[in-house]
Amino acid sequence: MHYQIHNRPNESPLTNNSLWVHVDMDNQNFTRGSGSTNEKLPQQSRALGVGTVIDLPILMFAGGAIGNLIAIIVLSVSRQERKSSAFYTLVRGLAVTDLLGTCLASPLTIANYLDQQVLMDRHACQFHSFLLLFFGLAGLSIICAMAAERYLAICCPYTYERWGVNRRFAQKFLLFIYISHIFFCCLPMMGMASSELQPSGTWCFIDWRTQKPLAAAYSVLYGAVSVLLILGTIVLNLAVCGALLLMRQRTVRRPVTRGSVRQRWRALSSAAETQMIAVLVTTSAVVLACSAPLVVRVFANCFMTNQEHEADLAAIRIASVNPILDPWIYILLRRSLFRRLLSLSRRGSSIRSSSPPTPKRNFVCPELKTDHHVFTQPMFSTNVITHLPATVELTPCNTDLKHRGQV
Repeated sequence: MHYQIHNRPNESPLTNNSLWVHVDMDNQNFTRGSGSTNEKLPQQSRALGVGTVIDLPILMFAGGAIGNLIAIIVLSVSRQERKSSAFYTLVRGLAVTDLLGTCLASPLTIANYLDQQVLMDRHACQFHSFLLLFFGLAGLSIICAMAAERYLAICCPYTYERWGVNRRFAQKFLLFIYISHIFFCCLPMMGMASSELQPSGTWCFIDWRTQKPLAAAYSVLYGAVSVLLILGTIVLNLAVCGALLLMRQRTVRRPVTRGSVRQRWRALSSAAETQMIAVLVTTSAVVLACSAPLVVRVFANCFMTNQEHEADLAAIRIASVNPILDPWIYILLRRSLFRRLLSLSRRGSSIRSSSPPTPKRNFVCPELKTDHHVFTQPMFSTNVITHLPATVELTPCNTDLKHRGQV
């Protein structure tokens, strides 16, 4: 009874213990009388809160799983030349990676929303941290590999052919990415660092605020590798776009006919190449935008003393949106769509080039060309009519005018 007295908040101390006993007994009787009502309200509100909060992880899990499945199907039923290309092998590998990450990490998150004791288990927390580390770094690595493949194909074609960059080469490189990243992300479970449940209680990650040198070194190393992959992707994408622009300028400046320039630029900007560049740039923008906040928080937690738990939670939520957005890029940016867009643009440009504004015909001599820098067409026609002598007949001009000197 004294424990209850001293732990009542914001109340003045009373010396009459009998009064507290009487009040406490009355409160117990009152609570016991309406116990069914008072116990149901917190349970209902708690169930309602869990139900509203868990809707978002379920929707994200369904969106990521269904979208990546559709993307894998779309990429698998494509034409044979796309199946055998290294670029689309990497794209398919990224879709499979996003699907695995969604199917492995999201169920743990949903289970933790239902029972908050799930991630408190040490092994479950380490596994969840490993999943977030691995799939975040694997997505950045595959995007960088896609940019490197396009750079070699466009800027270094001889190296591209000498290395034999094809479907099998891309599959071997994907296997290398998986094996190396599994080893690197398993280092915390081997004792190099530790995984802990974050303050929100909904996800686990490495202890990025630790003062231990080895664990802090791993956090910095993970952030540095992520930054290098991000910078490499940006530089390679800029190099590819710059090379395409330089090719176009050199092709247009060559002293050749307009038809050959148009054919060369069409070969350079074909539907397949345009689609590859569009898929690469769009996917890179999405992946980098979703991964950059988490990388920033890694360095912020390592080198800054203030703790911003809300910023950490926002960063991991932004990163979890990445597997949902990626597959729709492959689905929407299909080659058939690009062929239609290119055909429409070429049709519009051909219509504009084939139907220029028709100048007024010279009814005296239709084949006579006029120089607009000297005089305009209306002035020329007026002067011809007013100054021609009567002996000149207005006949079709298959030869030069005999009286041109009199005009």
